[in-house]
Amino acid sequence: MMDWTDRHCRYLHRLLSAHTLLYTEMVTAAALVRGGALHLLAFSPQEHPVALQLGGSDPAELARAAKLGAQAGYDEINLNVGCPSDRVQSGAFGAVLMQQPGLVADCVAAMQDAVAVPVTVKCRIGVDDQTPEEVLPEFLARIVAAGCERLIIHARKAWLQGLSPKENRDIPPLDYDLVMQMKGLFPNLHISINGGITTLEQAAAFLEAGLDGVMIGRAAYHDPAAVLCRADPVIFGRGEASTAEQAAEAMLPYIEAHLAEGGKLGQVTRHMLGLFNGRPGARLWRRTLSEGAHLPGAGPELVEQALRAVPAVDGLRDTG
Repeated sequence: MMDWTDRHCRYLHRLLSAHTLLYTEMVTAAALVRGGALHLLAFSPQEHPVALQLGGSDPAELARAAKLGAQAGYDEINLNVGCPSDRVQSGAFGAVLMQQPGLVADCVAAMQDAVAVPVTVKCRIGVDDQTPEEVLPEFLARIVAAGCERLIIHARKAWLQGLSPKENRDIPPLDYDLVMQMKGLFPNLHISINGGITTLEQAAAFLEAGLDGVMIGRAAYHDPAAVLCRADPVIFGRGEASTAEQAAEAMLPYIEAHLAEGGKLGQVTRHMLGLFNGRPGARLWRRTLSEGAHLPGAGPELVEQALRAVPAVDGLRDTG
């Protein structure tokens, strides 16, 4: 979710669901420790609970980055061992680390020693010619021995040779049964499943089957209201369903503050384009924001204009 789940995206998603755990886009440990890019850690207090996802392969550097994240206030530090992008591979981290479970265990142990918040891992079921049924149990055993108690498994292999990062999100077949088997082998390990999950109903089915959590990425970004508006009552049994209208209106003061700090409207509204997917007026909503957000002087009134293009549902909004 690099370049997607930035702080503006997460603020919007928090307005839709109060209890869902949000994750940052992946931040490299090197950028924080060697590059001093601490601005990448900035987030709004309203985002809690929120996890910082790190990329890296040097235990000492990851430990320092994890400490910076904990000091910034993140509720969890997550090590990404699943991203198949070319730039991640060239840096010897991400999914390529599935081939080095001992190194991942060292990274987890170093991060655990550096922070008091939970250190978690996100991985694939294997890479390239690995046999997932053989390598995944060993991988899990190594990181559990290092102190990892929470894991997210993307239920696909990553083909580092022969497939693009985009193709790696869809072409390798999903193996949900293998993830369920891992829960049976490691009953005390908190396991969340990821990959190909697009609805709350699917998520609820995995939870009922015994898994501890479900991570939804692209579907939650492209159609956030469909995934997140009912998440609190359906998944967490707390609170009421939210609406896309409420979230759009609640973004207005956030946008004003962002512009007052020198930010640009498009930095925020690009994450709002899918808010009314499947609704009458959704196309005009998207077009209004896309065409107008980068014009000189564009501000929250553009969002209000776009919102008027979306007919109210069940009297939720006075269209005036």
